[in-house]
Amino acid sequence: MTANSANISTSVFRLSPLIRITLLSLYIALTVPLPFLSQVTAAPVPPELLWIGIGIGFVALYAVLTEQVMVDDEGIQVTYPAWVPSFFRKGWSLPWSQVKELKPRSTGQGGLVYYFLSQDGKAYLLPMRVAGFARLVQIVQAKTSIDTTDVRPLAQPWMYLILLVLTLLLLLVDGWAIATALTSTQLT
Repeated sequence: MTANSANISTSVFRLSPLIRITLLSLYIALTVPLPFLSQVTAAPVPPELLWIGIGIGFVALYAVLTEQVMVDDEGIQVTYPAWVPSFFRKGWSLPWSQVKELKPRSTGQGGLVYYFLSQDGKAYLLPMRVAGFARLVQIVQAKTSIDTTDVRPLAQPWMYLILLVLTLLLLLVDGWAIATALTSTQLT
């Protein structure tokens, strides 16, 4: 297949719902008990301030998780909704004609991520946590003639499923901790 032989309309790839739900749930599980524990332990940080921080953090995490990848006959683009400030998360775009190669790099945890290298030497991270990643990689191969047969997602869905199950267990423990905290504040 030649670099521009596959004609596609604009395709949009969003972050996998499993990843989004898992990460938002983990954030909630790790942070929501803090204001209750702050109140019970008479910590120097007031619970109201913690609630504000948790809310801001949730919005920031949600903003990061709204990343979407758009591909068309012209190129690939990573964008965020208009409500996400560009200073917080900046997208990028790369025309297919500017893609020189797809370069693997090892992560600190031993995984592999891939970067598009442009003709002018800039690197653009290939989004690997999108739903339909295999289709995205097929489009990249069709548009660039780069062999992508060895390109795999950074994390497999079963890894996020295990994390989600553990997060749900943590939420149960959180429920117990919050109930205990509320009971102890009513007794005093």
